[in-house]
Amino acid sequence: MASSPDVPSDGNTPENPGNGSPSEAPQAAAAGTTGGGERRGRVRARRAAVMAVPATLVAAALAVLTAQGALGVQFAISGMPFTVTATELNGTGFEQFGGLDTMADGSPNAGDTGGQVLVVTSAIKNATLTKLCQSVDLGGTNLLITAGSGADKVQASDLTTDSSELSGDAAFKNIEIGNDASTLTKAGVKGPIGVFSQQADTVRIANLRQTNYATTAGVFKLPGLKLRFSGSGC
Repeated sequence: MASSPDVPSDGNTPENPGNGSPSEAPQAAAAGTTGGGERRGRVRARRAAVMAVPATLVAAALAVLTAQGALGVQFAISGMPFTVTATELNGTGFEQFGGLDTMADGSPNAGDTGGQVLVVTSAIKNATLTKLCQSVDLGGTNLLITAGSGADKVQASDLTTDSSELSGDAAFKNIEIGNDASTLTKAGVKGPIGVFSQQADTVRIANLRQTNYATTAGVFKLPGLKLRFSGSGC
């Protein structure tokens, strides 16, 4: 998705260009230095500050919308990522946009993230998955869930996944790229206004692999479900 813009380092702001204290600029001028470097530093700092403002506003808006349930996830996440794989996913009504997931207050998994995780929300109106595998690392062992390995496939409706990583071989039908997330119509989920998104009539992903923080579904059918502990994950 989009990368985060650089922000000014300490001591290099529009009010205080350069790396020194506020009193150093007059001292440098008094010592006979030219103002060209100072002006360039001020321009670079001002440009970085301007670039940082939209990202800050978008992040704040996403946090509010997530709290209000406007995005796919409507609960406090644990902050423990889990892996999902499938040999094939087929879906009708596909949407995808960026968002923020929030952990419960005081979560030990927050680290230095402030309890928030930047994710890509994928929404599918109706989906089938072949040979689904889901695992979460519990530290020394993995909780492993498998389903859909036989003749019957895993079926889900109103499926959303919040992922930090996603890979596979994808094909889309009638895809639209660059939509405003608040205008999406294919899966019945709307993202925040002003956020980049895409949608398509259908999606097929072979060799799907995701690192997820949350999943929701209206209906989730798991034929041949097996839950167990394992020394390895998916």
